[in-house]
Amino acid sequence: MAAVVFVHGTGVREPGFTALVGRVTAGLAAQRDGLRVVPYNWAAAHGATLAAGGASLPPRAGTTRGLGEGPAGPDPSDETTAAWAVLYADPYAELALAAAGSGPAVERPPGSVPPQQRVRAQLTALAAQGDAPGAELGPGLARAAADLAAHPLLGPAADALDPADLAVLAARSLAARLIAGALDADSPLVPVGETRDAVTDRIAEALGAPARGTERGLRSYLLRTAGAVASRAVERRRRVLTEAAHPAAGDILRYLSRGEAFREGLRTLVDDLEPPVAVIGHSLGGIIALDTLISAPLPQVGLLVTAGSQGPFLYESGSLPSLEHPAPLPSHVPAWLNLYDPRDLLGYLGAGLFPGRVTDVAVDSGQPFPAAHSAYWTNPAVYRHIVDHLP
Repeated sequence: MAAVVFVHGTGVREPGFTALVGRVTAGLAAQRDGLRVVPYNWAAAHGATLAAGGASLPPRAGTTRGLGEGPAGPDPSDETTAAWAVLYADPYAELALAAAGSGPAVERPPGSVPPQQRVRAQLTALAAQGDAPGAELGPGLARAAADLAAHPLLGPAADALDPADLAVLAARSLAARLIAGALDADSPLVPVGETRDAVTDRIAEALGAPARGTERGLRSYLLRTAGAVASRAVERRRRVLTEAAHPAAGDILRYLSRGEAFREGLRTLVDDLEPPVAVIGHSLGGIIALDTLISAPLPQVGLLVTAGSQGPFLYESGSLPSLEHPAPLPSHVPAWLNLYDPRDLLGYLGAGLFPGRVTDVAVDSGQPFPAAHSAYWTNPAVYRHIVDHLP
């Protein structure tokens, strides 16, 4: 009976591990009878844990307690931060909320200037000043102002708001677009919130808003609404994100610093199996499998399968523990099938690095990242490709 050793990825713990192994077992069985799935639960023995109960963790985000103090209420700034996160993702989000409440169009008195015409003229004048008024937030203010002046949301939003509120919303939209541009460019220099707010105030005044007072700013109704929605979503996800991110990041760091124990555990498991054996590794599990097979021959293993693997990237960047670029893949490493989802930003290609030794195969889950990185084992195409390559 052929044995398939399954090596899980980062952050997997019970009960998720048992569910994952069950799904992999069922997926392979649907393609071929008689396969024996042997899971390698490296996390149980070697995975990252907070040995001191989390003493190294800062206070929970969104609270105002200090070190050694009891829990306090939510920090009001957390809502503001969450609201800006909405705008970084979509700088027009707040204008869209305003436009949605604009109501039906009404006939205007003869000779009156439509509100959108006034703000379009102000935005055009701002664009003519170049990028200087927003330089602290990065380049692009002139282009952003010109784009906003022509944006179809501006008219309905102008109908729904008084000119001062519209100026503030437009300024926040422009500031968010500049910072989003810095984030998209992976800039290592993103301005702090105090600078962002000061520039936003300056732009708002250029667009006709009065000098900032106690009633104005980020606590406006629309942004408060968007912020509350985002803040509640973050609050609901904070615990699961923290608990998931800690072992995932910790597992990677622990493997890179103390990986021999991970590899020795896999070697011991494979040594007890009769050939033919295939080793399947997901994410960090693929790195563990690859490093183990590079480090020493395991004659029982006739196929290595990696899915969503960073192994090729670590090799090319000089970070793979067992092999440094440009050293070739040792001859004792078995045939290597590397499955990747084109939308999985953690999946890399190996054929260009090891010509003739790696078969890269794309499998599309239809999911965006990061969901794509966890969707391999519910994709029937993954199992078809694995079974087609089994020894």
